[in-house]
Amino acid sequence: MNPLPRVLVVDEATEIRAQVEITLGRMRLHTQSARTLSEARARLAKDSFDLCLTDLQLPDGNALELLRHIRRMHPELPVAVLSSASSTQATANVLKAGACDLLRKPLDLDHLRAWVGNALKQQPGTTGDSNAPPLLGSSPPMARLRRDIDKLAPSLTAVYISGESGCGKERVARLIHHLGPRSRQPFVPVNCGAIPTELMESEFFGHCKGSFSGATADQSGLFLAANGGTLFLDEVADLPLTMQVKLLRALQEKSVRPVGSPQEKAVDVRILSATHKDLKSEVKAGRFRQDLYYRLNVIELHVPALRERRGDIQMLAQHRLQHLARDNGRPVLQLRPEALHALERYDFPGNVRELENLLERAQTFCEGQWIELADLHLPPAETVGNRAASTSTSTSLDLTLHLQHVERQLLLQALEQTRWNRTAAAQRLSLSFRSMRYRMKKLGLD
Repeated sequence: MNPLPRVLVVDEATEIRAQVEITLGRMRLHTQSARTLSEARARLAKDSFDLCLTDLQLPDGNALELLRHIRRMHPELPVAVLSSASSTQATANVLKAGACDLLRKPLDLDHLRAWVGNALKQQPGTTGDSNAPPLLGSSPPMARLRRDIDKLAPSLTAVYISGESGCGKERVARLIHHLGPRSRQPFVPVNCGAIPTELMESEFFGHCKGSFSGATADQSGLFLAANGGTLFLDEVADLPLTMQVKLLRALQEKSVRPVGSPQEKAVDVRILSATHKDLKSEVKAGRFRQDLYYRLNVIELHVPALRERRGDIQMLAQHRLQHLARDNGRPVLQLRPEALHALERYDFPGNVRELENLLERAQTFCEGQWIELADLHLPPAETVGNRAASTSTSTSLDLTLHLQHVERQLLLQALEQTRWNRTAAAQRLSLSFRSMRYRMKKLGLD
């Protein structure tokens, strides 16, 4: 028979300790309590625990000191901090110190029971789970990213995922969801830049039948579709200011009002957001609301660019070539050493997505079992070491190649911002769909 899970409760107030211990006892959990930092350390030295709940302020210290001790001596122990502080800065401080979550006082006992139940289901260090979406790479930046994901996943706090286009921000968001307490609930991704402005409110909050022309049936909207799970707001910087106000209110009130409805509906979603833009610069320029920025950016998680982890390129390339071979029923192609060397020197402005596109195109052009350097069609001005020469020595610059590269980057940017919706990308570039299709084919983006 398995022993009951053990929980350490640390709080100076007798009534709080009693309230928590009674609640957890009804959940068939074994509890021990401490009222000071020194008592908590003594309990941890003597017994093993499955969870720890601690007040932020203790008579002889605070939870941050206890967290540092736990992370040093018991690194896998989940910890929640109890506090009456409501600021995002307080939340950020305890999460950065290693807490899984911050629970507000006065305690919502339903929320406490839900958090404890979810935390007990989590297995520490599970980024190697075979069911998780793969996050490939063994470089130091990727090792740090995995450690950060392991810390953030059990929490329900908002995470802002920063990084360049194509570096894998949505993959990171899916992994956070997969490893978190809501993994069995919906993960709903939305590209904020791909929704027409006039349809945004309806898409996010839903609408009632007959509320506007074309509303032939009730629609729940993205928030309600993600209820109980995770809503991933990709390219959140592209939201117009009017929609930012409505989004902020929905996050603050934890409710949405469908278009045409007289009543609000309660929603419970974890928010993950991302953009390839510098969100701080967008705030300074007045294009993004500061209050929404702080609501979304409780914790920032940076995804490294591919050029910051060149040692992973060979592994990523092999994985992609195996995937392409399986999809096309062909033998796995290999990269010539000079082709791999060129990839490792290339700057990859489109990051992992660009690497995947280059390899897919190279497989199409390749006539044997080996991908040659010529099959990659790399823009020569973009390799490391060539960039400075190409920009400083105007006499050696091939104007045609340069213009093709600029055109290719503009097309890639528009396609990435619209999740490769060619019609929407053509509209962004003021091109006809036919012209867009021709240019994509000419530049190998089809």
